[in-house]
Amino acid sequence: MPKTSLVANSLPPVAASALRQLGENLAVARARRKESQRAWAQRIGVSVPTLIRLEKGDPTVSMGAYVSALWLMGRVQALAEVAAPAADLGALELDVRQARRRRPVRAPVSISARLSRAKSE
Repeated sequence: MPKTSLVANSLPPVAASALRQLGENLAVARARRKESQRAWAQRIGVSVPTLIRLEKGDPTVSMGAYVSALWLMGRVQALAEVAAPAADLGALELDVRQARRRRPVRAPVSISARLSRAKSE
């Protein structure tokens, strides 16, 4: 009986779809380069069955295999930008909300208090 993966079973649908699309894109890239599955698998450092799973977007294939395939395509740098802090809008929004909370609330100053302060200066 094959070993099941918690990741494969609990992957959000949108993430599974993105992974399938990545696999399809990698398969197209290999085909456009007229590389056989055997040659491509050897260059990535995986078996042909693993390459087939990778090209289907299987979440149980190691991240290293996907990265190696991206490297062969000349697209590994794009992976580094995926989680760049500057592109993390959720964290940036949280930072803004927290900054707003930290700002001290100033009590309104009456006109007479402003005038008396101005006279003393």
